[in-house]
Amino acid sequence: MTSDDAVITDAERTRGDLEWGTTPRLVIAGAARWGDHPAVVDGDTVISYADLADRVEAAARAFLAAGIQPGDRAAIWSPNIWEWIVAALGLHSAGGVLVPLNTRFKGHEAAYVLRNSRARMLFTVTDFLDTDYVSLLRDSGAETPDLERIVVLRGAAPAGASSFADFLEAGSTVPAEEAHEAMMAVTPDDLSDIIFTSGTTGQPKGVMTAHGQNLRAFCDWTEVVGLRHGDRYLVVNPFFHAFGYKAGVLASLMAGATIHPHLVFDVPQVMQRVAAEQITMLPGPPTLYQSILNHPDLADFDMSSLRLAVTGAAAIPVELIVRMRNELSFETIITGYGLTEACGIATMCRYDDDPETIATKSGRAIPGIEVLCVDEKGVEVPRGEPGEVVVRGYNVMKGYFDDDAETAATIDADGWLHTGDIGEMDERGYIWITDRMKDMFITGGFNAYPAEIENLLLGHEGIGQVGVIGVPDERMGEVGMAFVVPRPGVTLDPDEIIAWAREHMANFKAPRRVAIVDSLPLNASGKVLKFELRERAAAEG
Repeated sequence: MTSDDAVITDAERTRGDLEWGTTPRLVIAGAARWGDHPAVVDGDTVISYADLADRVEAAARAFLAAGIQPGDRAAIWSPNIWEWIVAALGLHSAGGVLVPLNTRFKGHEAAYVLRNSRARMLFTVTDFLDTDYVSLLRDSGAETPDLERIVVLRGAAPAGASSFADFLEAGSTVPAEEAHEAMMAVTPDDLSDIIFTSGTTGQPKGVMTAHGQNLRAFCDWTEVVGLRHGDRYLVVNPFFHAFGYKAGVLASLMAGATIHPHLVFDVPQVMQRVAAEQITMLPGPPTLYQSILNHPDLADFDMSSLRLAVTGAAAIPVELIVRMRNELSFETIITGYGLTEACGIATMCRYDDDPETIATKSGRAIPGIEVLCVDEKGVEVPRGEPGEVVVRGYNVMKGYFDDDAETAATIDADGWLHTGDIGEMDERGYIWITDRMKDMFITGGFNAYPAEIENLLLGHEGIGQVGVIGVPDERMGEVGMAFVVPRPGVTLDPDEIIAWAREHMANFKAPRRVAIVDSLPLNASGKVLKFELRERAAAEG
């Protein structure tokens, strides 16, 4: 499948306003430009750029046959597999909006997102890490009134669900011309995805972003990183996250790289795949590189193909950057800062930055974006002094889905996105994050929100009050610690609470430490004083 008007030129790749600024046009252009070159390698499945375009068109026909209209939402609850890519791009090509679901979600957490996004379809798996997501959702008993159909990408399809093969077969009734018209009708301003992220309210909110802004942001990202045609990109970041989906799938398709989806974060397996598949691009949290460098069998693996690394989301020792260059052959190591509300990216270091800058800073604004640190009145603070990080530009979300009040509270009248993060900026415009206004902490690269975790813990029948903070952890960066006040007459055991949490919420949210206390420190308005909880945690070690 080709279209002359969708072919990417070198001038377009380096220009900000991309004429092919939708994912359907990107797929068509990739087929025309890179044809037989592998686009996706997933085990024994090798999909060329031309083949990917054909599969995406087939999926688009299936979505049209299923009645998906422009703007309709469909969710994908699946690990990193080639079917995820085809389903997502096929949905986009029919004019639909992608709603990714975290594979660590429990059934009621997934149902919340399905219900609040009003998703009409769900694409999932029934055999990932001994988990059947269809059963997980159904057993939760939670209502999903708009969900009309479940399609199983891999695994056996239970009663009431369809296999992916059957779903695609139904698309044969839709003429290819109709699918092509739908693909070309999608515009850069049309929504491409709604990614749910939590906040201080404790309830996840759907961040809306459009085709054009996502592709423009990650076209710039590919240029800064140096991702290029022929690179082999091991995507260890989950596709349900902005990094795996946008910096992984979309960036690879723009650069002509080959996507190697990775199912489960396992360091020895990553090392084996790097050697066997001659991986050149390996992103990940600092712990990934530390684990590789410190692995006793490192000398048994040929890691010399590695060229590009992108990391962040945790403090990075300068020595790690030096060792990555000297011992793992990385030519380019990039750190950055972003958030879902800004298409996932706002600032980046550059390839020629020194190791200290890469380790201690989060970079400077990407092209076309403004980043400042401001005081409580929105006035820029002097360089080197702390202030809230605010972002303005094309990458700022369209808003929160069905939540005008939260949108207005996050994006001010002048278009500045208030991140809630405290940072400092040097004279070069490079920033570093020093604190989080919203108390969010990052565990193993995942954002964890205390208010949401507290709401979930209050579902335990023995918990009367709870305050959650992030505490340092050598392996995970930070983990959750819960200070729990039992209900009157109830005796609680910390280990039991931790076990209960792991059963009722995604494991990255579940606290790793629990302290049973008589009361929580409160201010005059009844708000928990989190800084006192941090002091207690530090004193207890």
